[in-house]
Amino acid sequence: MRLTFLILFLISTFSSVFGQNTVGLLSYQPWKSYDGYNMIFPHNQPNVYLINNCGEIVHTWEDEDSFRPGNTAYLLDDGRLVKTKRPAAIAGNPIWAGGGGATVEIRDWDNNLEWSFTKNDSLERLHHDIAVMPNGNILMISWELITEAEALQAGRDPSTMAEGELWPDYVLEVDPTTDEVVWEWHAFDHLIQDFDATKDNFGVVADHPEKINLNWDTNSGKADWLHANAIDYIFDAELGLDHVVLSIPYFNEVWVIDHSTTTEEAATGSGGDAGKGGDLIYRWGNQQAYNQGDSTNQKLFFQHDVHWVDEYIDNSHPLFGKMAAFNNGAGDDFSSVVFWTPPWDMYTFSYLQDDDVFNPVNFDLNITHPTPTSLYSTGLSSVQALPNGNFLICSGRFGYSFELTPTNEVVWEYKTPLLAGNPVNQGDSLSINNNLTFRMVRIPLDNPAFEGRDLTPGDYLELNPNTTFCETILPVTDIDNEYELKIFPNPTNSEITIEWSFPGMVDIEIFDYLGQQVDAFKGMGGRKYCRLENYGSGVYYLRINKEETRKFVVID
Repeated sequence: MRLTFLILFLISTFSSVFGQNTVGLLSYQPWKSYDGYNMIFPHNQPNVYLINNCGEIVHTWEDEDSFRPGNTAYLLDDGRLVKTKRPAAIAGNPIWAGGGGATVEIRDWDNNLEWSFTKNDSLERLHHDIAVMPNGNILMISWELITEAEALQAGRDPSTMAEGELWPDYVLEVDPTTDEVVWEWHAFDHLIQDFDATKDNFGVVADHPEKINLNWDTNSGKADWLHANAIDYIFDAELGLDHVVLSIPYFNEVWVIDHSTTTEEAATGSGGDAGKGGDLIYRWGNQQAYNQGDSTNQKLFFQHDVHWVDEYIDNSHPLFGKMAAFNNGAGDDFSSVVFWTPPWDMYTFSYLQDDDVFNPVNFDLNITHPTPTSLYSTGLSSVQALPNGNFLICSGRFGYSFELTPTNEVVWEYKTPLLAGNPVNQGDSLSINNNLTFRMVRIPLDNPAFEGRDLTPGDYLELNPNTTFCETILPVTDIDNEYELKIFPNPTNSEITIEWSFPGMVDIEIFDYLGQQVDAFKGMGGRKYCRLENYGSGVYYLRINKEETRKFVVID
């Protein structure tokens, strides 16, 4: 009777695991996945969530429903959260485009507000992303209003002024301890144009890759000309790196600027360690943007989440120090994630070029989903190199996140279970733009932020969740029983050691996940070794004396 129950239970559970989940956790191979907590800040709602790999919420930073993401959040090593947000209502806002923000906050682990900074008026608006620096300062991206008269005097083609103004990006560095803006860089200070010799900034665009072509426009003359959607910072005194990288999707490029400048130097083309002031010291992805090359040279296509690979991994990781991006338009119907090496020369304080074209020629890695069209998002999205060599990828427009091994195997999948910010039922279906998720990041279990914190698994984001999913696939090792039954190592690929405390002879049976017996033998003396050459990879159940059952996992 107990065996019949076990078989029925396993069949029911695995049918649910492999056949019914449509939202939340879709699949999971814990023996191949990197363990940690996943942080998401989904659109159309105000909260930041930490979710374990089983899809259970372990912590939430709540906010009032009158706010929305603006669009990112970062967890500091001391457990504080730095988040961006904006008012939910945007009607009548003088500056507004997709990705618009307004406020940057610092909240403690218990969600108490420690600091707030807002920039959202008729002249400026924060948007998209921030970067928390090692000294605690915060780099922010902001639009700034440039009038039509100012744009035309700078050399803008009047036919590309559809909205009668421009919102080029600028970067401000804010010190939260004083509320001061301690450093600035403005794109509008670093222009080149070959349209009108009677106006400012006239020159040969191709001869000045360090300058921004004012008349390169891929957004139909709209005010949101550049649309910087990511910012990151790297500092390494030994290598001479004190740099800021920006993702400029309407140029299909990444730009690097020298942060070692003063604000005054950053407005010019001289000064700082690189000697170029605030001019671009590296740009990559689309040579056409500075009249070099053609479409065959283009590498990036409306990219997101550009960053140096250095967070949560150490310098022994093969991708450490490379740049990464989610390459949204890699194909007509698929996206990819890409990694490349910016060739920095610490002796000349410069990124290497060949004939005014920045290196490298191509990517180090260009990764797609095993089914390429399953990874496609025209906006949002992210990629993270994990410490175990896997990749965590978020396809933002579908709220679909998955973990991929270096051999291109999907070992974890999660679909944000929200429809316009509201939870949906397990079993419901979601389509494009229903559950927008700007990024997902996995934070290692041993991160200092979690020390001494209560991370007890709680509810799920979805309604009517499949609570048996992880009970079925995770090894059970900590249930007290009269036999003190232990199985190790678990997972395993060669053999297991079985230990128990019951005196005398015991009967041991092993079943596969369908409840079919695959082995039976006796044991004595409290320990038994079991070779697994004839076991296929998968989940198995070991039962002792028809009384106690433990689960173990065999991997390739």
